[in-house]
Parts: sequence; C-alpha cells; structure tokens
Amino acid sequence: MPDLSEYRQLAKDMSVDAVALVPGPNFTRALGKPFMSHERPFVVVIPAEGAPAAIVPNLELGSWALVGFDGAVFDWRDQAGYDEAFAALAAHMPLSSLAVEGQVMRVFVSKALTRAMPNLRIVDGEREISGLRIFKTDEDIAALQAAIDISERALQRVIEDVRVGQTEVQIEQALIQALFAEGAASLAFAPIVAAGDNSAQPHGKARADYRIKPGDALLFDFGARKHGFAADITRTFFVKEVSDEGRAVYDTVLRANLAGFEACRPGVTAHEIDDAVISVLEASPYADRIRTKTGHGLGRDVHEAPYIMRGNDQKILPGMVWTNEPGLYDLDNFGVRIEDDVLVTRDGCRSLTRFPKDLTIIGR
Repeated sequence: MPDLSEYRQLAKDMSVDAVALVPGPNFTRALGKPFMSHERPFVVVIPAEGAPAAIVPNLELGSWALVGFDGAVFDWRDQAGYDEAFAALAAHMPLSSLAVEGQVMRVFVSKALTRAMPNLRIVDGEREISGLRIFKTDEDIAALQAAIDISERALQRVIEDVRVGQTEVQIEQALIQALFAEGAASLAFAPIVAAGDNSAQPHGKARADYRIKPGDALLFDFGARKHGFAADITRTFFVKEVSDEGRAVYDTVLRANLAGFEACRPGVTAHEIDDAVISVLEASPYADRIRTKTGHGLGRDVHEAPYIMRGNDQKILPGMVWTNEPGLYDLDNFGVRIEDDVLVTRDGCRSLTRFPKDLTIIGR
C-alpha cells in the first residue's frame, strides 16, 4: 500500500475531512503509478482518519491492482454510468468537506461528488497538495537529471545537422526522433522550434512553409520526460551568421540568465530572483522586448511552484527546482531565450542543465 500519511496530515492541517486526488502528477506521486485522465471519473479520497477509498473505472481494475491499494474500491462501467459509484462512496465515507486539486479536477467530477453529497464543501487545495512535491528528493533529482541529459544529447545531435533551407517542422521532427533515440520515455511537452520572426513568439509553433535562412535566430524550447519527471530547456542559435543586433540581444539575455544564478541562494524570494534578472533586461536598450517572467518550478509538471516572478514572496529553499529563462522578443524581427533548470542547494544553487550557452552559430 502506498504511504498516504502526508495527505492525511494535510487534511488535518487544512481542517477538512479528506483530500481527493485525480490522475495527474500528484496522483502519480502518491500512488507510484500513472493513470490517464479521460472522460471517466477516477478519484482517490484520503481521509484525515481511516482507510482511503477510490472510484475506479472498471476497465482500469487490472492496472489498479498493481498499486496495492488497501481501501474500498467502487468501480463502474461505461454502460451504467458512474453516479452509483459516487453514491456508494458517499455511503461508505460521508464527508462534509473535501480538499481537491483546483487546477486538475474537472467540473464534471466535482459535480458528481456534490450530487452524491449535496452538503459537501469543496475546498481548492491545489497549492497545499502540489506543495508536497515542491521539495525534490535525491531520487527526484536523479530522474530530472536523466531527463535533462537525454534532452541535451538530442539537441546536440539535431544542431549538427541543421541546414539552410530546412523547415521548422523538419527540424522539430528530427528533434523528436532524437529525444526518443536518446532514451526519452515521452515528451515533456510539444517542443517549440521557431526561426526568424517566429522565434519572437514565446510559445511559437513550428511552420511547415518557412525555410530557415542565413542570419535567422533558431530557438529550441523542449524537454524529455524520464521516470515521470520533465526537462525544460531553451537554447537560441543563429544560422550561418549573426547581426550586431542579434549578438547584442543575445549578450543581454545571457547576462540576465547569469544574474539569476548569482541571486539564487536559500532564503531569497522568488520576487528577488526575478527582480535581479528582469532588471538586467530593463537596463538594456531592449526593455520594450520583455514579455515574460523569469521562470517557474519544474518536476513532475513542466510548470509548477515556485513561480519566479515579481510579487511572489515565496522563499526559495534547498530542494526546489526552477527554470531560469529570461528572454527578449521583437515580434517583427526575432527573439532570444536561454533556459536552464536550477536546483537550489544549501549554499546556493546548481544548474542541472550543462549545454553550452555561449552564442553559437550553426547550419550548413
């Protein structure tokens, strides 16, 4: 049986009867096995006292048996629907209050709970529930490092083959193939491969009708997933040549990235790190190209706490991992972003990413 004691304690700390988890990063962390989030409700309820219970789609029972769950299980089939399973849960475990993952639980699942328990008070416990995984264990860090190493090897393979005239889609496909060839279990997210003016879109999509040309900025934002953990890396290159403006913008972003490392030490706030990074950009001639905060937490989710932004006074402490990804974006011209994955240590921080950051010209 998975150890659910910290979720029990969380229910007590939040003064609710129970905590509910649905498929996603917290669910996987708690139960040790990933399950899909789809149209079928799948809920684990962990009370402050007593045994947990689960509502499980019947077709998942075989996989669910591998979890070793020691609690009541109410399964249901598509043909009959799931309301009876929720009613059975309510009879088994009457609840007056329940903390749920506000960013993960879907409306139809919460409505099924309140149909079965009309007086149920649902509390958004996203921050508290996800906060249990903000501090990475040694095993977590090893998994993150494996995902990052795979990603960096894949990137090196791809940039060695970049040629003038290739489309962004062709390069994106080569990157995906390289990630799996290097050992990725899956993609952390749909990769961004963007050239020229498309590189100025922070979340640009690869184009099939644009062929890269000399002087283009070529931005890669991507990551492998391994052992349940996600890498998130960005590097920007220039194809064949770089203009004076491109060089100056790149140097500015790199200095901002380095300022993030200099500011990171236990006890500083996310606000202070972001302020140190963004101040470098603001002091440059390119301040009007600032469009994003410095970064975000990284782990089982690609975006999770802590969020590195002004106004967030959360303290940065050992064991947290965050992304240091300043960028400058001229929508009619080009963009530059440099992103590293950073582990906070007892005496400062350490970059888990090791791919070179010096301005690099690629392409044949």
